[in-house]
Amino acid sequence: MLRTSCVGRAFGSGRLGAMFFRHRSNSLVFASALLFVALCAPLARAQVEASSEDEADPVKLFERGQQAHARGDFVAALTSYDEALKLRPEFPEAEFQKGAALVSLKRWPEAERAFRRAMELRSNWALPRAALGDLLARTGRDREAEPLLRRALELDPKLQVALATLAEIRLRAKAPGEAVELLRRATAEEDAPASTWALRGIAERAAGNQPEAAASLDRALDLNPNNVAALAERAALRADARDFARAIEDLQKALGLAPQAASIRLQLASVYAQAGRRDEARQALDALDPAAKDSPAAIALRSMLTGDCTADETARAALEKALEGEPRNATLLAQLGNCYRTVDPQRSLAYYRRAAEIEPRNADYATGYAAALVQARRFTEAVAILRRVIASAPEHYAAHANLATALYETKQFPEAISEYKWILRARPEVTIAYYFIATAHDKLGEFEDALAAYETFLAQADTQKNRLEIEKVNLRLPTLRNQIKRGEGVKKEK
Repeated sequence: MLRTSCVGRAFGSGRLGAMFFRHRSNSLVFASALLFVALCAPLARAQVEASSEDEADPVKLFERGQQAHARGDFVAALTSYDEALKLRPEFPEAEFQKGAALVSLKRWPEAERAFRRAMELRSNWALPRAALGDLLARTGRDREAEPLLRRALELDPKLQVALATLAEIRLRAKAPGEAVELLRRATAEEDAPASTWALRGIAERAAGNQPEAAASLDRALDLNPNNVAALAERAALRADARDFARAIEDLQKALGLAPQAASIRLQLASVYAQAGRRDEARQALDALDPAAKDSPAAIALRSMLTGDCTADETARAALEKALEGEPRNATLLAQLGNCYRTVDPQRSLAYYRRAAEIEPRNADYATGYAAALVQARRFTEAVAILRRVIASAPEHYAAHANLATALYETKQFPEAISEYKWILRARPEVTIAYYFIATAHDKLGEFEDALAAYETFLAQADTQKNRLEIEKVNLRLPTLRNQIKRGEGVKKEK
């Protein structure tokens, strides 16, 4: 038995989970903010000065460690815990707090041994299991962590650290529904911190519950307006809803709070790109440190900004890696659709379809999907989609260009001619349109119109870029002129 009732109350209550305050960025940061100190403040103040008797009293040494721990002097705390344990080797509270101090000093293997020793000394104590599970999860050992956390919750169903860490593990295992349920239990407690509400918002967004996610993130930011994880996740939620201005505001604030956070800067660059603010996106990318610039997400974003990924396998792989973390990022999906359009039309179709499902009113994504259909030679389907796009976005150049091709390939020549003429009105420099107009008239037997269009094409064509078409026209013209002289073909109406 411990000699002070205050010590026994602190460690025996099962409420020591409040000692752990969690902050989520790319990983959890684990710290000890001791409930013992709060409960025993009068005692702590009375024992600031050590006596020679203290040196022989493990409880008093432990209390001295607690005071140092509360001040953030983890080395001094560790020394006091070790001295207490020399006098009383079977002292589970000291072993646990020793582990917490070692975690703060980033001495992970020693911390793990201390937590395991605390568990060995008190088998029905939830907190060391939760602390060890959290430590293992942070070091990539989810499979070992999960049973520890589940057992901790059997012992103390309301233990915040166990609920939150297990939820993170389930999120990583692509089980957001279970993560949400765990975090609902955690946030049912009145003292649930902002970090737990932020994690709940992250899980709800992953589960596709956008309204609930928004409410949870707002709650987190009400509790702590400077919670970087909540700001970043709310920005992602706002970007999903194409509320780019407010997403950028959140990310700029988050970056002000964590200026060295490459993930936040990269997210800001991505949102700038989605908002069409390409120069600012490039500036944000250029401000990344060298290691972050070479990350798959940064390579993917730079590829999106340059639009040059069709022949770049590295860029495509980077985009796909980035998509793993943001499976509902329509911009990423559409860029992958563009990358694969000519090299793998079926894959392109799948990416564009997903982008269009997320943002069904986005004319660019629908057009990209139709363009992939054209590449796959599914012209009839493409025509139907492109007509709908043009009905809602009459000036969409890419939609008209793809529709012209699809109509031409399905031998709907009068409609194709109309589309190619629209292209020439929009962009007179697209000389190749005259070639297709000419060949369409030719196939319709409208030889005089075909001759006029062929001659216009030859007068304006680039001799290098259009060499093949020029050769075909020069081969066709003598016969065409003879056919006109003989009065063949459909006559133009006077």
